Amino acid sequence: MKPNRGALFASLATIGALMMTGCITEEVGPGNIDTLASCEGKPNLSATGSTAQANAMAAFNVRYGESCPGKNIAYTSSGSGDGRVQFASGFTDFGGTDSPIVGDQLKQAQERCGGDVWNLPLVFGPVGIGYNLDGFDGIVMDAETIAKVFNGEIRRWNDSTIAAQNPDMNLPDQGISVIHRSDSSGTTDNFQLYLETAANGAWTTGAGSDFTGGIGSGFRGNEGVSQAVAAARGSVSYIEMAYVEQNGLQSVKIDSGSGPVALSVDNATNAIAQAEFASTGDGDLTLDLGSVYGASGADEYPLVLATYEIVCGQGYDPDTSAAVKSFLTVAANEGQVGIERMGYAPLPSSFQARLMDSIEAIQ
Repeated sequence: MKPNRGALFASLATIGALMMTGCITEEVGPGNIDTLASCEGKPNLSATGSTAQANAMAAFNVRYGESCPGKNIAYTSSGSGDGRVQFASGFTDFGGTDSPIVGDQLKQAQERCGGDVWNLPLVFGPVGIGYNLDGFDGIVMDAETIAKVFNGEIRRWNDSTIAAQNPDMNLPDQGISVIHRSDSSGTTDNFQLYLETAANGAWTTGAGSDFTGGIGSGFRGNEGVSQAVAAARGSVSYIEMAYVEQNGLQSVKIDSGSGPVALSVDNATNAIAQAEFASTGDGDLTLDLGSVYGASGADEYPLVLATYEIVCGQGYDPDTSAAVKSFLTVAANEGQVGIERMGYAPLPSSFQARLMDSIEAIQ
């Protein structure tokens, strides 16, 4: 018999706490934890999209196979823009994106599904301002300074604006090499939305999935930009936290008015608590992150993204519907356990409950 949802959430919270304190070291397998998933439907799912969620999707797939033996998802990390295109065109069972599907793409996706299309958040990803400048860890910048770096107004590391925020550092007279995404990217969109919200008018070139700063060199995916920064002293980019850590990059401490705040899951989680749902549509869980971007607490890291799965609210065939619901159920529950160790912020419990309502309503 499947456990009730409240009991399962409590069980997962207990397991997560034990894992974080080192009391549990082995992987949690299908014999150790219950699942709400029916494990029905076709054995193999396909999805493509966001590079920011690629590591999370790999972990979710492991959990899926543990909870539902013989089940698998093939996820291609190709960027949020491609994830939206592939889903709307009917080539994948669902899409991964760091920006919700809207506009003409949403209309195309609705035609593909023959009904509603929903954006369902599965995980939050802190975005770091990752840089390569040996000997100068934890450089402090406010949002206005970050905007001026990425629009080319500030071009050297010892610029007086940066130096004033780092009085204890003798910053080098070295040029700043801006690296940005070359592909259509939800990380880019969230970064530019953050600057529009928090940079006191310094970011004037707009948001969107394409970088609008007008300078720098473009590389594909979080993988590409993080590797480019790692290879070039003096370079900087906006990069999902897991890739900052994997490539050994330094990260800017963001000062939103209450002192410098370091890039960390805990600090991002504190800011995420302010997020609200923007959509009033049945099942769609698009988030309004404006309040998060404007977070100014002493322990609130404001530059985060929500990574969504785009699904048909209605219109799947029965085998696909059952499999999509099973995978998302695992990802939203046992998949969240330990996700913070990979650089992600897990879903708040209030979001988790509402997400399960939407997953259960998929047809």
